[in-house]
Amino acid sequence: MPSRIFPPLLLLFSNVFMTYAWYGHLKDLRAKPLIVAIPVSWGVAFFEYCLQVPANRIGFQMYSLGQLKVMQEVITMVVFFLFATLYMKEKLSLDYLWAGLCLVGAAYFMFRKHG
Repeated sequence: MPSRIFPPLLLLFSNVFMTYAWYGHLKDLRAKPLIVAIPVSWGVAFFEYCLQVPANRIGFQMYSLGQLKVMQEVITMVVFFLFATLYMKEKLSLDYLWAGLCLVGAAYFMFRKHG
């Protein structure tokens, strides 16, 4: 059986592709028409799915569906924060902290041991 760390790693790399597919065109293709941005984003998203589908298939052997979803959301927020601040040069705000704290709470409830 694969290591418990393998699915989160695949999800992490999947999220890099996903975040770029969803938002990278706002910077890199802003001068291009939408008809160009859509297929480019789909092409990038293909690689996201090549990692995300195996991550969930493998992960479902050791995590519940809810745990996989919350794990995905936490990873998404971390990747998005880095992407927004480092790549897109967005101003850091406390809203990222508050959103992150909400996700920590969600992760706690999904991963805590029940009775």
